[in-house]
Amino acid sequence: MPFSMKKIIIGSCFLSLLNLLVSCEETIILDLDQAKAGVVIDGLVTNVAGTSYVKISKTAGFYESGPTEKITSAIVSLVDDKGVQTVFTHNPEGSKEYEGVYLPNPTFKGDVGRIFKLTVTIGSQVYEAQDELLTITKIDSVGYRINATQEEDPAKEGEIYEALLYTREPQETKDYYLFKFYRNDSLTYFKNGEVYFANDEGIGEAIDGFPSPVYYSLKDTATVEMYSLTRNGFLFYNDLNNLNNGDGGMFSPPPANPRTNWSNGALGFFQVSATTRESVIILE
Repeated sequence: MPFSMKKIIIGSCFLSLLNLLVSCEETIILDLDQAKAGVVIDGLVTNVAGTSYVKISKTAGFYESGPTEKITSAIVSLVDDKGVQTVFTHNPEGSKEYEGVYLPNPTFKGDVGRIFKLTVTIGSQVYEAQDELLTITKIDSVGYRINATQEEDPAKEGEIYEALLYTREPQETKDYYLFKFYRNDSLTYFKNGEVYFANDEGIGEAIDGFPSPVYYSLKDTATVEMYSLTRNGFLFYNDLNNLNNGDGGMFSPPPANPRTNWSNGALGFFQVSATTRESVIILE
């Protein structure tokens, strides 16, 4: 009897292993509908003049190659919940750098508390999205200190200082934040898929020296920007972060586009934010 039981156990293990090997060879069918060419619309409206824009492009399909196509003939219109309308014009200065970029009047800025609806018309297709301009706590100051790990083994020679954010987080509201970091006016963190965002869960009222993910050298100017986000904005950046940091392994879920607030199948996100910005020069 014991011998028979042993044979049954071994046989079961062998069958399980065989089933696993067979399942590992299962054919994966790609959903090519999600890989077709599509419109990407990235919009930003803030409470600071000269910082709002809409970028429109078209992605290549799964079987296509070549650079992303910039869309330059769209009609872009913004309206708030009071009925105030603002038209965005394509590349007003005719700069090659701003191909596919639409800008409002340079003095335009959004008012805190307003809900904005953006409409983009491309040929016969109409895309719409809306978001709310929530308030943001002001940055009190930005400091700096030497990061001991970087000092011992710097990723880049001399870049051993981290910026420190000091502010207060309102406890009576549910808040979401996006951060951008600059070195000498050059955007350093929030490009190439790097996203730094947070909600206020577990954050006390005093944010006392929140460290940056960017390191600086002596005489660098370190700048921190904070943006208010709606929950939809937070979910978009959370999805984007998960997409950028997926390991791509065989047991990982298939990649999916970040959730968007655009209608009619457009990709990207229309973000409406209040923003605050502070800098410090790194000195000995």
